[in-house]
Amino acid sequence: MKRQRSNGAMGRRESAGRAYESAERETGMRSSNKRSRNGSAGDLRGARKQEAPEIAGLPVSKNDEVVIDIIGMNHDGEGVGRADGYTLFVAGALPGEKVLVKVLKTKKQYGYAKLLKVVVPSPDRVAAPCPIYDKCGGCQLQHWSYAGQLAWKRQHVVDALERIGKLRVAAGDAAGAVSDGAGAPGVALGDEGIVVLPTLGMDEPWRYRNKAQVPIGVTDGGLVGGFYARGSHRIVDMETCLIQHEHNDDVVTRVKAIGRELGITAYNEETGRGLLRHVVVKKAFRTGEMMLVLVTNGQVIPHVEAWIGLIREQLPQVVSICQNMNTKQTNVIFGDETRVLWGRDVIYDYIGDVQFAISARSFYQVNPVQTEVLYSKTVEYAGLTGRETVIDAYCGIGTISLFLAQHAERVYGVEIVKEAIEDARSNAELNGMKHVTFEVGASEDVIPRWKEQGIEADVIVVDPPRKGCDPRLLETILEMKPERVVYVSCNPSTLARDLRILEDGGYRTLEVQPVDMFPHTTHIENVALLVKK
Repeated sequence: MKRQRSNGAMGRRESAGRAYESAERETGMRSSNKRSRNGSAGDLRGARKQEAPEIAGLPVSKNDEVVIDIIGMNHDGEGVGRADGYTLFVAGALPGEKVLVKVLKTKKQYGYAKLLKVVVPSPDRVAAPCPIYDKCGGCQLQHWSYAGQLAWKRQHVVDALERIGKLRVAAGDAAGAVSDGAGAPGVALGDEGIVVLPTLGMDEPWRYRNKAQVPIGVTDGGLVGGFYARGSHRIVDMETCLIQHEHNDDVVTRVKAIGRELGITAYNEETGRGLLRHVVVKKAFRTGEMMLVLVTNGQVIPHVEAWIGLIREQLPQVVSICQNMNTKQTNVIFGDETRVLWGRDVIYDYIGDVQFAISARSFYQVNPVQTEVLYSKTVEYAGLTGRETVIDAYCGIGTISLFLAQHAERVYGVEIVKEAIEDARSNAELNGMKHVTFEVGASEDVIPRWKEQGIEADVIVVDPPRKGCDPRLLETILEMKPERVVYVSCNPSTLARDLRILEDGGYRTLEVQPVDMFPHTTHIENVALLVKK
């Protein structure tokens, strides 16, 4: 597969098992809600409810209109500008632009402003193709050329390594990288620092998502479904999403129409009443199979037989129809109980040559094309010859473990969520891989026990959630002293923090490869290779 690389100097998503409890948090498709807790758009909403007193001595005040130069971009995808040295965050502004903005809110160190006019545009500014881009919170970067996105994502990684990890990064895109003859990079010539390679992008960065998770609501008396507007829980109705597979759009549209026809009510967050909360659709890119999950506020679905019959009649590609019951007043999509209404309880798909069974609640990477790129790089960095023992911490349902098992003598995977390990064992059996062992528990507890049993790892692979590795796991890695550590990360900040700890403990980071798993969003995956000094 030809892959696009960025030019110029420049999440994990939750662990696999944690997706069972919080399936909505993986690519920023609900990023508006996270932002409302962490700042930005949510702060603006709060500001309208309770006006904060003006801070004296600032160069700008609320409602001022000023022209500023945009000098960078923050992790939320907002342009960063300065007005007489005072930092303003501006949604929709790009680095290198001169813009007219209106100040919306000021804090002591920084403020927020609304983009009124682009005075001098960036050469990388493009027209966002999505008709609801300015309303939906799913994507943040559609107004930026794809090459510009890739270059910024690499620079975002470089900045985190240097500022948070206090690590030295080699100049240029790939300075000093050499091969050790085992298919993985070796020691950089002259020890110039960590090589951060250009971001691996997609040839076609649209329609890449294999899973849609659509909240359902009511507008003007009609059933609607789409995504939450930025900084709110107001549902923007949507007929098409340009980063979703077209078949997912089709299933969601038809399910909404069937729901209206049958008089199905939508769940109301404020009252806790109504039936249908979410429609979840999963698409297997390789096999073409699809699964539909109706997340309901209760056990009983009115006219359920008619519902199933119409879905089967109108959507023959759907081979599994499930119901998940969630009666809690929570933002988490899935409840604890799932049942099959019709068809199979799983669909099947492949990553490379490895087959996976995907259930209603099991985690599976949402961009299968780039997942294969990410895992191939992981195998390359592991430098496997077929004789190694590999430990996969945070193994989830075994996706990386089984990918590694094609090239290793023995693989051990550990994950704290019991359901994920059950899926991992089933997937190992599905592929006839008897040299893979999975165990439930915390990595920092299980791996030392394995060591006491005489299991020594040549390579340890970690793929933690956004918060990074548990400190005790990092201590365990330093005690195990594997020849190589391969760190897969969805969060450059926690990656930089953990690399600093491993470097202080006797390892050296040779190379970091950013991989664009989620085009047009601010998220970036990375694979880092560390070797013993």
